[in-house]
Amino acid sequence: MDFIIENLPIIISLVVATVLLIIEMYMPGVGIPGIAGVVFMFIGVYLAWKDHGALAGLAVLLVAIALVALAVTVSIRSTNKGRLSKSSLILKSSSKKEEGYIATEDRQDLLGMEGISLSVLRPSGIAQFGDERLNVVSQGEFIPKDARLQIVQVDGSRLVVVNLDNQEEKNV
Repeated sequence: MDFIIENLPIIISLVVATVLLIIEMYMPGVGIPGIAGVVFMFIGVYLAWKDHGALAGLAVLLVAIALVALAVTVSIRSTNKGRLSKSSLILKSSSKKEEGYIATEDRQDLLGMEGISLSVLRPSGIAQFGDERLNVVSQGEFIPKDARLQIVQVDGSRLVVVNLDNQEEKNV
C-alpha cells in the first residue's frame, strides 16, 4: 500500500493522460484534451524518472503507451459494438437519392427565363426572374447591374446566365 501512496502522483497523471487522450479521439482536430493528455503523460514519466531513476522512467513510459493503446482499442471496440454504437454519437443513416432525398432543388423550370441583374456579376451575383431573387453566375464575363439576363444552363442550384444586352450589340 505504501508503494501506491508513494507513487500516487505518477498513477494519477497516467490515468488522467489516458482519459484525456480518449476524449481527444472523439473530438475533431487537435485540441486541448489531446495536448493536455500528452503533457500529463510526460509529467508521469518525468516523476517516475526523477524519483526512481531512468530505468523506472522508461518502464513507466512503456506502461503508459500500453495503457493508452489498450484504452483506445477498448473504446473503438465499444464504439463499433457496444454502448457507444447505440448512442447518437455516430451517424448510421444516410440520405440516398433512391429514398427521395434531394440535396438541392432542381430548377430546370427556369431554363430560358429572362430577368434583370440586381447586382454586378463578376461572375456571380443576384438577379430578379419574375418574382424571385436568385443567385446566378455568368460564363466568366463581367455583367453590370440592371442588365437583361437569360438563364442558359441549370446545374442543380447553379444558374448560368448570359447578358442579352451584349448579344444584341454583337448582332448589330
